[in-house]
Amino acid sequence: MKIILFFLLASGPLFGFSQNLHANLFAGIANYQGDLQNKRFTLDQSNPSFGLGLSYDLSSKVSIRSGFTYGKVEGDDKKNTGVKGNDLRNLNFKSAISELHVGLEYNLLNLEDSRLTPYVFGAMAVFHFNPYTKDKEGNKIYLQPLSTEGQGLSAYPDRKEYKLTQFSIPFGGGLKFRLSETLQVGLELGIRKLFTDYLDDVSSTYVDQNILLTAKGSKAVELAFRGNEINTGAAYPASGEQRGNPKRKDLYYFSGIRVSKLLNANAGNSGRGKSKTGCPRSVF
Repeated sequence: MKIILFFLLASGPLFGFSQNLHANLFAGIANYQGDLQNKRFTLDQSNPSFGLGLSYDLSSKVSIRSGFTYGKVEGDDKKNTGVKGNDLRNLNFKSAISELHVGLEYNLLNLEDSRLTPYVFGAMAVFHFNPYTKDKEGNKIYLQPLSTEGQGLSAYPDRKEYKLTQFSIPFGGGLKFRLSETLQVGLELGIRKLFTDYLDDVSSTYVDQNILLTAKGSKAVELAFRGNEINTGAAYPASGEQRGNPKRKDLYYFSGIRVSKLLNANAGNSGRGKSKTGCPRSVF
């Protein structure tokens, strides 16, 4: 409910100005970079994503944009071959991501006079995630309640339980094309700077398995280290042994196609005239 309220307050003023208002649709892929996916940008382990939103032109180059985007991210040590030894952890996760954002977009060229332009954007967002895995029996298990690195346990007061709804900073850019006076399409890459390292439930070091067992049960110990699933002789690592890299925060990103339709085009033309290309004086 708080996320919905945030979106309505952020985008509500746009509904009062239909002359320069655009409806936007996004379709593409979602992926992430973190302890279980070391590649910064890759199509490996990506999943479909989609979004919808509104934008309002403040000028021929600047617009306010807001929207909702949904996608899924995942990572698996079996496929994370870039860091030596990661496969021995045998960890994996998946998570759906729901995001609401509002921000500004800037066209480098004026689409009133050109058919295409590069553009950049920056925004603020609220997103929700909830990492999960499947145990040896194939049961879906959400990881945050298990405190796999001691988050929220009294024995580790410096490790706070991470929140599943947080703020992020989206930024990125792309290239947009004017197909007609009211329709535009863009190729876009948007990165999300996060303030958590637990998008994948992996961040720092292993905790004492006896403490974890007492506090959270055998399932928490089983999923904190899964090397013994591929090597029966593998022992649970000692407390303090490296499990992830806390110096490098996780991030996720969406890339794909964005289609924009100008609403109430006739009203948009009134008082603004047309450009020398014949388009109304408003932009994506």
